[in-house]
Amino acid sequence: MLTDLTTRAAALDAADPLASVRDRFLLPEGVVYLDGNSLGALPAAVPAAVEDAVHRQWGTDLIRSWNGNGWWEAPVRTGDAVGRLVGAAPGQVVAGDSTSVQLFNTLLAAARLRPGRRLLLTDPDHFPTDQYIADSVGRLLGLDVRRVPARDAAAVLAAEAGNVAVAAYAPVDYRTGELHDMVALTAAAHAAGALMHWDLCHAAGALPVELDAVEADFAVGCGYKYLSGGPGAPAFAYVAHRHQEAFDHPLTGWHGHAEPFAMAGTYTPAADITRARIGTPALLSLIALEAALTAFDGVAMADVRKKGLSLTGFFQECADGLLDGLGFTPATPREPERRGSQVALRHPEAYPLVAALTARGVIGDMRAPDLLRFGFNALYVSHADVLRAVVELRDVVTSGVHLSPAFQRRPTVT
Repeated sequence: MLTDLTTRAAALDAADPLASVRDRFLLPEGVVYLDGNSLGALPAAVPAAVEDAVHRQWGTDLIRSWNGNGWWEAPVRTGDAVGRLVGAAPGQVVAGDSTSVQLFNTLLAAARLRPGRRLLLTDPDHFPTDQYIADSVGRLLGLDVRRVPARDAAAVLAAEAGNVAVAAYAPVDYRTGELHDMVALTAAAHAAGALMHWDLCHAAGALPVELDAVEADFAVGCGYKYLSGGPGAPAFAYVAHRHQEAFDHPLTGWHGHAEPFAMAGTYTPAADITRARIGTPALLSLIALEAALTAFDGVAMADVRKKGLSLTGFFQECADGLLDGLGFTPATPREPERRGSQVALRHPEAYPLVAALTARGVIGDMRAPDLLRFGFNALYVSHADVLRAVVELRDVVTSGVHLSPAFQRRPTVT
């Protein structure tokens, strides 16, 4: 079994059209990194870009860098670079601020575009922040926030047509990696007269996302997962062209003003996507994200998706053959069309297993109470990495090393 899997991994890697892209990342020697769905690996272009930003742009050019080094245009310039990866034509994406801020700004603005409608739908399996923000928007606008699983959302939208203001969902379940149908759910929202808001944190950079083609209304996403922009990298917000003129958001910072340097005492929004800007962005992080996105230069998202499916499918195949009878239960759909770019396994000892695996140089993560998560960034993960991860996991379980007290103690971040 292991010999056959080793041969298959080698053959798949030899035929991989993205194999050379791995060299665009600075990966620690001997480490298999399968946690890019939480924090992407370091792109090789980033250190030099940040060093230049610190020493030359900030250190030498100082305040002149706002004009001379393009600092002022960076949120839209970087936004357009993200837009190319998520199917958004130029002028619809801005980068800056955190995911939570972008989510609050766009979700509340979306609800304002449907006055008189009292229902906001969100997923009970959404990332917690998405649910918290939805509740906050509901309280501020007097909306009823209803948690409806993605599989049931179309039926609820049809039943509540005329009452739903916004449906807020993610194409990929952050825990299990299950992929939802963006086309069908967006169409169902529009048929009900509602607006569709997408959280792309676990999709952007991992699989083709066609925001314009599916006629999405709003979307947000982070820069630090599959986009590999670094810890705390700026998030991005998408506002479809057709909504920009009426985009009335709550955080009206001066960078979104029509004439920011007129220093007017009242707010007049810019006429285009720049009205979605808020305040001064974290430039060093924004420059790092912009540099990180060059890792996608010349890479087709269709090829990223094809390899991502190959990696996740191969992981499932390896798990079937090597982990059978060891207490694991698959949590990720088998069907390729229902799978994002991660695989999750259930096991009652999820945390200590991940901790012991990390100590062996195979880095994944876990989500309470019992999920082991493995994310596969097609730009730098190989099929050999996949096989090694499963072999090491089998050895951890069969040896019982994870039962050591050192792996039972949980730190703050799990």
